[in-house]
Amino acid sequence: MDRLLYLAMNGAKSMFDRQNQVAHNLANVSTAGYRTETTAFRALPVEGPGARTRAFVVDSTTGTDFSLGPMRETGRTFDVAIQGKGFLSVRGPDGKEAYTRDGALQIGANGILETHGGLPVLSENGGTLLIPPDNTITIGGDGTISAIPLVGIPNTATIIGRMKLVNPPEKTIERGADGLFRLQTAQPAPAAAGMRVTSGMLEGSNVNAVEAITSIISVSRQFDTQVRLMQTADQNARGLSQLLNLNS
Repeated sequence: MDRLLYLAMNGAKSMFDRQNQVAHNLANVSTAGYRTETTAFRALPVEGPGARTRAFVVDSTTGTDFSLGPMRETGRTFDVAIQGKGFLSVRGPDGKEAYTRDGALQIGANGILETHGGLPVLSENGGTLLIPPDNTITIGGDGTISAIPLVGIPNTATIIGRMKLVNPPEKTIERGADGLFRLQTAQPAPAAAGMRVTSGMLEGSNVNAVEAITSIISVSRQFDTQVRLMQTADQNARGLSQLLNLNS
């Protein structure tokens, strides 16, 4: 009985964790540039004295689906979508360089170009990009930001800087608890040549809502099955206890 109870309990816990992950992905179905979080499970024997009659399930390293999301036109200058693979460099909450696909940018209160979450966008030299007031801003395909003054000499463009675009191998990066990506070595990635961005467009989440909802239903049913197995083990134990009491 205890073996059935142990296995069912372990299975229920794994399904509960899986359900939380799918729900997290589904909650970000409208988040610009979001990448689906994936998890693989593996069974390990329980170490201890006696025979190895028990096993438990652990989640392996959490992975990421790096497939591209759908593009939508916004017409907003500070919305940028990366063409193909790669990331936009930002300064994370810890003050270190991090990477995101979320190109919904804005001008902060101090004139610094930042994400809608308030993270400064980094230039190629690792600094911030200061957007001057009273200027028409354009963002080129290579990430170069230019300003044309609204007063004074017309059509005189001044280059503010170029956004740092990186494209490290996907196996060398990992997602942090804040949703940003970083190199596993904790070092800044070099700027990638040839990367292109499109101003006035945003990349959506690559979460497939239909698959996520279907997965939640499937995982919920598996969780219910494991709970019923635990209830069956408890009923069997009660029945066996009654039989033993009758024979005593």
